[in-house]
Amino acid sequence: MNNETVRKYRYWEWRTIAVLFVGYALFYFVRKNLGIAIPAMEAELGISKTQLGLFLTLHSVIYGFSRFVNGILVDRFSKRKIMSLGLILTCAVNLIICFSPKLNGLFCLLDTEGKATLGLVYLIGSLWVLNGYLQGMGVPPCVSLLAHWVKPNELATKQALWNVSHTLGAGIVVALCGFMLDHFGYTAWYLCFIVPALIALVGVPILWFGLKDDPSEVGLPPVEKMCDDYQAKPKENLLDNLDGASYKRIINKMVFANPYIWIIGLSNFCVYVIRLTILDWGASFLTEEKGMDIASAGGLLATTEIVGGTLGMLLAGWLSDKLFKSKAHRTCFFCIVFATLTFFLFWKSDSIIMAFIWLVLSAFFIYGPQALYGVCASQQATKYAAGTGNGIIGIFGYASSVVSGVIFGSMAETGGWDSVFPVAIAFGIAGAIAIGLMWKAPADGYAKLNKIIEETKHE
Repeated sequence: MNNETVRKYRYWEWRTIAVLFVGYALFYFVRKNLGIAIPAMEAELGISKTQLGLFLTLHSVIYGFSRFVNGILVDRFSKRKIMSLGLILTCAVNLIICFSPKLNGLFCLLDTEGKATLGLVYLIGSLWVLNGYLQGMGVPPCVSLLAHWVKPNELATKQALWNVSHTLGAGIVVALCGFMLDHFGYTAWYLCFIVPALIALVGVPILWFGLKDDPSEVGLPPVEKMCDDYQAKPKENLLDNLDGASYKRIINKMVFANPYIWIIGLSNFCVYVIRLTILDWGASFLTEEKGMDIASAGGLLATTEIVGGTLGMLLAGWLSDKLFKSKAHRTCFFCIVFATLTFFLFWKSDSIIMAFIWLVLSAFFIYGPQALYGVCASQQATKYAAGTGNGIIGIFGYASSVVSGVIFGSMAETGGWDSVFPVAIAFGIAGAIAIGLMWKAPADGYAKLNKIIEETKHE
């Protein structure tokens, strides 16, 4: 490979990573804003924890379903267009939520005391569920594009770098919304939707003009041609002239009939219970149990996300590629064990300082698997089915909101937070056991893919 081709490839590889980083961070602006707005919406609109928990659950379940659907679509259609459309539409939904109480004159959505009627509850809930589907148009294009632009033996490190966008986006929006609520009061809860939406709209043209779906669009060879290790790439000649039925067979065997994808999904379900408990209920727990004001709780959660989550993801990615030879699932096992332990210590901590330390460490460890489960799925499914593989584990991850959302919301309302944490910790233990089952799995599925393609060619 000549030097000019290598330089051009590196430019487009890092350009793709940077654009995806910015774009997906902005998806989080219009997704994680509800969590910090919950105390204000409880106080001002009279919406209960159980109702809000139901919103969170349905949002996440639909989000997981959407990731699966859009995972299939991005393996066949334009990743750039799907992601751009998803961002502009999710911004539009957030803006509608912001102005929903203004429709009271038309639909009687508020009672005489200014509290939400069931009409407003259902309206906001439905819009948040729709937002869940639109949010599912964000991750599949990202993981598919990374698999097309990044060498398999560098994917864990660079996808972990991209995953920092999760923590940065969530951390910034939590801090921003916490500041606005502290400065303007709970009556200004609507600002938690309108301001992040207007900021996120900036990302639409960045995605549209900054991305290319495949190296061939800029005159570059497939990423496998840049690999020195033959084991890390498929036999390209065998991929020529495969018909639709043969391609579906490859998808079925590399994803739906692949036990590793289902193990990753099961572990992802368990880990997400802890992650969503922190993200969705963290502000409520800190204000109710630790006596913090909303601005301080928002600042603490933002620090947790940005500092703990960022460092955890970067270290996990580096360890996977360098120490475990791209076997990301092994890194995930150790991360889940320590995430569960620190989450337990956060719950039992009596001081604000120690609670802060344990929460940062919990995020440090929990975001390792968050960064790497997508890598695991992409590696085991290969780049040709990366979107579909990540769609499957996405369903598992966000189906967990049935537990972390409506069930935990109801438990907290009736039995207090001490009834919630033991259940969340049990899920963490189960997640570690699950991912431990694939300890001896290979780093990727390309050897399996080559065998399937050869069998298909000879039939």
